[in-house]
Amino acid sequence: MSPTDPLWQTLLGRRSIRRFRPDPLPATLLERLLTAAIWAPNAHNRQPWRFAVLTRAEMKEALAQSMAQPWIADMRRDGVDEAEIRARVQRARQRITQPPALIVGCITMTDMDRYPDPERQQKEWIMATQSLALALGNLMLAAHHEGLGSCWMCAPLFAPAEVRQALALPEDWEPQALIALGWPAEQRTSTRRPLEEVLLWR
Repeated sequence: MSPTDPLWQTLLGRRSIRRFRPDPLPATLLERLLTAAIWAPNAHNRQPWRFAVLTRAEMKEALAQSMAQPWIADMRRDGVDEAEIRARVQRARQRITQPPALIVGCITMTDMDRYPDPERQQKEWIMATQSLALALGNLMLAAHHEGLGSCWMCAPLFAPAEVRQALALPEDWEPQALIALGWPAEQRTSTRRPLEEVLLWR
């Protein structure tokens, strides 16, 4: 691999960015990133991904408030101190409302295969989620290639009904992830386990 090759620069240079400049992102740029997303490999080529794009402050605020409610209830059941709950919720709200754009990644099972038994049907659902993950990975790499920062957040998994209601999503859209997008206001470094620790040759 060459350190000057644009592909390897994109693959090795992407980092999770959590602080962004307030500058809005052009719709044409967001559409370019989503085009990269929809060309990802996917199960049966059914393309079970769906995307909601949030750029309006009031929608991001509504999403943050809606997702906070079940999380607060969970933390109280876990015995978390009220002051700590407030601090965590405020940090999460900032992560959701501060980025100029959010992509809510969802799946739909509408076009996926149907099985009479729950075991195979569960595997079909997993294939849909894997397909979305590939699409969002493409999107984040494209974002880095365009000079943007991004960060994956899994919060919708814990509050899918609240996300669907806050954003008036279609009933068959199952929220899975949030991708924060914007021009970076920080630089971050990262490491990876050595390849030999995660690899078997057979």
